[in-house]
Amino acid sequence: MTSRYARTALVLGLLSAIGPFAIDMYIPALPTIASDLHASTAATQMTLMAFFIAFGVCQILYGPISDMIGRKRPLYAGLAFFTLGSVGCIFARNIEMLILFRFVQGIGAASVMVIPRAIIRDLHTGIEATRLMSLVMLVISVSPILAPLAGSALIVPFGWRAVFVAVTGAALVSLILLMFSLPETRPPEDRIKVSAGEVLSGFGQLFRDRHFLGLTFIGGLGMSSFFAFLASSSFIYIDHFGLTPTEYSITFSLNAVGFIGASQLTASLGSRYGMARVVTAAVSLYAFFALLLLGVTLAGVDSLVALIALLFCSFAFLGLVIPSTMVLALEDHGPIAGIASALGGTLQMVTGGVMIVIVSLLYDGTTLPMVGAIAACSVGALTLSLLTLRRRQPISEPLEQAC
Repeated sequence: MTSRYARTALVLGLLSAIGPFAIDMYIPALPTIASDLHASTAATQMTLMAFFIAFGVCQILYGPISDMIGRKRPLYAGLAFFTLGSVGCIFARNIEMLILFRFVQGIGAASVMVIPRAIIRDLHTGIEATRLMSLVMLVISVSPILAPLAGSALIVPFGWRAVFVAVTGAALVSLILLMFSLPETRPPEDRIKVSAGEVLSGFGQLFRDRHFLGLTFIGGLGMSSFFAFLASSSFIYIDHFGLTPTEYSITFSLNAVGFIGASQLTASLGSRYGMARVVTAAVSLYAFFALLLLGVTLAGVDSLVALIALLFCSFAFLGLVIPSTMVLALEDHGPIAGIASALGGTLQMVTGGVMIVIVSLLYDGTTLPMVGAIAACSVGALTLSLLTLRRRQPISEPLEQAC
């Protein structure tokens, strides 16, 4: 049972990492792409935004489809779209083509974000689901550590197009794992009717659930703060602070270390204190460090060390927030887990895409727009956590029952 559990976590984690891998490996290349394709910083950042918009919006399609026809077939389709987009990016000759094929990539990547979360809900609930989600997040979190370094290692000798060759290979490996290592978790008897009315009814149920929406946007604002970092950090670290792409990749990877460590404490803390309390405390500390960073920046401190240290602390607490809010949001919606995962993912990704647009438009070569966006997201998440969870009973179960 343990080996099957670990194998499931590994396969779901690798599938879920496809999207982050396509982002994190690509981030160090942004200044090089802007130079090579003679594009502005804002236009180059739009390649990131196009991916996120497609990544978010298309989740709303994959979730209901997976509830109707099973989990695996939509995953096959998504990986096919992702591979097509990756190949198109390899041969893109201008920034407009690159934006288009990044959009196609995002269409495919949406499937491997939304469906694995529904699979987790198919298999487990409560603390056990949180434990599995944390293990999946552990695999995903390897991406921010290794992907930027791998991207830099490819960009320097082979150019930025080599990044898309690598992600094409990753998609093909994921396809093989999906075929041979992951069983179907949505049997025919559990599938909902293939009816637009049933799907719309599911969405209506979720939009009326304030608890679901609150948890979704707590996690979504936390993710959006990281998207603000993704959109600006390579230009700030490389152009403003003068780091090389490799040095930037190393500093970028540091953020993942805290996230990984914290995420692995989620299940044990949740079983002891209740998931609602864990989320509230973690969001409070995330906001504290984000606001501290904003205060330091407004005071005129332009220090790379301070920026890295405070971002590390702030993002570390997101390692407790994001897996927990995902599990709690799906907890009461097992029969429509795909729809719930899709709507939650769409709302979160669209929120992140909007944040990327805002940060891109406000970017002035300094750290302030990025830091201000992160602080604003943290305040929003804290406010929602207090409104959503203060009257909710702690959601937990004894660790011995979960096992």
